[in-house]
Amino acid sequence: MEGQTATATFSGSRKIAAGAGAGLLAGLVWLWPQFFKQGILFTGQGLLQVAPLVVPGIALTAWIMASGADRIIGRAFEGRLMRAVLVASAMGAITPVCGVTILPLMAGLLAAGVPLAPVMAFWLSSPITDPAMLATTAATLGITFAVGKTVAAFGLGVFGGSVTAVLTRERSGEAALRSGGLASKLTARCCDGATSFEPRVWRNSSRRKAFVRQAAATTRLILICLIPAFFAEYALNAALTPGSLAAYLGSNTWWAIPAAVFVGAPAYIDGYAALPLTRGLIDNGMSPGAAMAFLVSGGVVSIWGALAIFPVLKLRPFLLYLALAVTGSLISGYVFEWVY
Repeated sequence: MEGQTATATFSGSRKIAAGAGAGLLAGLVWLWPQFFKQGILFTGQGLLQVAPLVVPGIALTAWIMASGADRIIGRAFEGRLMRAVLVASAMGAITPVCGVTILPLMAGLLAAGVPLAPVMAFWLSSPITDPAMLATTAATLGITFAVGKTVAAFGLGVFGGSVTAVLTRERSGEAALRSGGLASKLTARCCDGATSFEPRVWRNSSRRKAFVRQAAATTRLILICLIPAFFAEYALNAALTPGSLAAYLGSNTWWAIPAAVFVGAPAYIDGYAALPLTRGLIDNGMSPGAAMAFLVSGGVVSIWGALAIFPVLKLRPFLLYLALAVTGSLISGYVFEWVY
């Protein structure tokens, strides 16, 4: 009876909070209708622009989980811990899948008991660059920036994975996952008891269902992350211009690199869209180290990247991820400033 009462009270509190939030949102829309109209249009355009990149990623991760390929990939994370960290960092630096769409695979590996250290290494390195990003960065910012970004991705993975290995040893990564909710849907495996790899998932009804279920869960996660993130980007762009930001990120200011990480990176949405923005910032006085810190941290500390991981990881592993991402981004910026 007490449990039922507590559940009812909690449910009532959630309804009250939801009602208050809806009322606050309605009030803001009434006060600034043009701002919200433009923000909604910007969000819709942003979703359409990233769809050609995100949709194949959703299909790929759904296929990986439904076919059993995640078990094959997981073998690369096995063995001696530091070797696994190095392999995961290298794989992350060359894998052409963004951090959000690779999330189900990473969550699945943790649920399978793979240690957190190599998963953390992959998680930190994969959103920063890939072969296509390397070529685009070289064309936009020059070969020095392109190579530096790739080296930074690998280095951040090794740094984050090594620190995580020291802190967690070889403990199972399953303890890092939140119990129930979205994490359980992302880590649900196909065909209970099956260990075989079957690439032709359409030939088996249970694998087809697993593919659809995984794709739906990933799509839901991405929409939950991207809709508020694009709206936040619109609000930030309305408040800031590249010229005004460069004034605080110039080479003559000691706070340029930290500011690029703590102020610029949360506004970072898409790696390809960030390249011309970064070029404009450099043209307006942004230092090379601050630009590198912005590009590196944007992939791992951006609003949508952080929001994607928070529903899956428990608070301590999530805070560890953020701390490693911020620290590694700062180091990347300072090293590049010194080498450039």
